[in-house]
Amino acid sequence: MIIYIDGKYLPEGLAKVSVFDHGLLYGDGVFEGIRAYNGRVFRLKEHLDRLYDSAKTLDITPPITKDEMAEAICETLRRNKLKDAYIRPIITRGVGDLGLDPRKCRRASAIVIAVTWGAMYGDLYEKGLKAVTVSVRRNPAECLPPNVKSLNYLNNILAKIEANYKGGDEAIFFDTNGYVSEGSGDNLYVVKNGEILTPHTLNNLRGVTRMVVLEIAASLGITVKEQNLGYFDLYTADELICTGTAAEVAPITWVDGRVIGSGKPGPVTRQLMAAFTAVTKTEGHAIYTKAPAKGKVAAAAKSVKKNKTVAAAKAKPGAKKTAAAATKKPVVRKATAPVKKTAARKK
Repeated sequence: MIIYIDGKYLPEGLAKVSVFDHGLLYGDGVFEGIRAYNGRVFRLKEHLDRLYDSAKTLDITPPITKDEMAEAICETLRRNKLKDAYIRPIITRGVGDLGLDPRKCRRASAIVIAVTWGAMYGDLYEKGLKAVTVSVRRNPAECLPPNVKSLNYLNNILAKIEANYKGGDEAIFFDTNGYVSEGSGDNLYVVKNGEILTPHTLNNLRGVTRMVVLEIAASLGITVKEQNLGYFDLYTADELICTGTAAEVAPITWVDGRVIGSGKPGPVTRQLMAAFTAVTKTEGHAIYTKAPAKGKVAAAAKSVKKNKTVAAAKAKPGAKKTAAAATKKPVVRKATAPVKKTAARKK
């Protein structure tokens, strides 16, 4: 594995940071989790915007520009010959002393790690995750800015430890006011009567995957409401969903020992999963060529809608005719020249 550290691409065994780096000593730094699909880095701009906004909030001056970080990410992927990967860019405060004063850290450090990545939850995308509510409360915004993705993840780790002891695949945080916040590493959504309800982002991270999912929902004509949610909303949900860069779009079918909905991934969940997969197959910043691909959210949502129409048609009498009508495109012929049969078949 080749890792980028401060302008150098080094084998894993030689990729080292100082024991005096404040990122190690105090969690004083920021990071992102990014995915690459099919040779493209997904939503690179949005991730880098958040990374550099996080650094600015902590008064860290990144040692490289956004464009240089983008190139470091792509070159790390190239050197590792990766097309599908999980990418971890990191900016630490840099080397200082054993004191807390950030002024002692003269220069920040930039690191990029890229690893092969598949489906995080395996067959649970079909079965559904088990989630548990935890006693650990999400850090309030008054203490730590929730939209800073910092290297200090102890709050999340404590929630994950509790979930592990309770037999859950994921933890569900509540905030200090008693409302649902997020998972230990993902955003949460309740589906009720065909609508998506999701917590406000006042006390949780504005996820990039969350942004994409809300775009997809809008394209599919699904109503989304941001509002306070409690235990009642979790336990009585028709469907529960979590989303994140690593997890993608995943169903939750069990919370605190209670079956959610039918106990299987529901129709809205499956729509979002299918559309998200379609988007990631075509959208992103090209790794091995210079031109980035344009966004495909609306096209992916349209494809999911069309597939639903065809599936519904096949379930009715005369399905072949109905399905054909749903997918058939009109053939346009010029009046001045007849179209040959072979030409008409070309796409």
